[in-house]
Amino acid sequence: MNRVQKAYDELSYDYEHRVDKHALYNIDYERPAMMNLLPQDLKGKMILDAGCAAGWYTEQFIKLGAGVTAIDLSSEMVAATKRRVGDQAEVLCLDLADKLPFKDNTFDFIVSSLVLHYVKDWGPTFQEFKRILKPDGILLFSVHHPFMDINMSQNQDYFSTEFIVDQWKRQGKFIEVTFYRRPLHLILNETLAHFSLEKLIEPQPTKEFEKKNPETYEKLMKNPHFMIIKARVLGTGLE
Repeated sequence: MNRVQKAYDELSYDYEHRVDKHALYNIDYERPAMMNLLPQDLKGKMILDAGCAAGWYTEQFIKLGAGVTAIDLSSEMVAATKRRVGDQAEVLCLDLADKLPFKDNTFDFIVSSLVLHYVKDWGPTFQEFKRILKPDGILLFSVHHPFMDINMSQNQDYFSTEFIVDQWKRQGKFIEVTFYRRPLHLILNETLAHFSLEKLIEPQPTKEFEKKNPETYEKLMKNPHFMIIKARVLGTGLE
């Protein structure tokens, strides 16, 4: 079991029972910005929820009429998603660093929410995403903003890719969460090696966030924590 898998197995209870109601960075910051970049009618569309956690996005896609496959590295997160959506989606325990067990040109959309910073090498993952997306398919993903991550850097070398160890306090204990910090040019260029960039969004918190926590709202209005990329498959998706 790798360190990310272990951390998210431990975090699964928090994601299933707390995040949707109390985690403002998710519910009033990242999620609204992501959903605004998707059609509001997904009937007939196939979506891969790549890193589904406890299944919030999976459930939204189902409500919008999509056929959904949800995957996560954590077996506990997979179990939480299954409890949320039952048999309305296919939910699988898979590692995004591995070859994915899907046929070419399967999905219209791949949505990956705050996941890819846990993956060391994006090249093989993006190649797989490109393979399983239909021609003209969309990849939508959010990651940590480099301006946020540099504040956690040990080497203070912005231009390097750095392995970061963070500590999250949940249910009275600290959980070690590891990820990779990347400079902006690598995030963009690794995406552009496989996809055509459509939009780059530096989201800002909603007015609901301001009502609930005005101090943090003001900070996020001046200092981005996440960034979102919407990209499209180049060519046929098979070359």
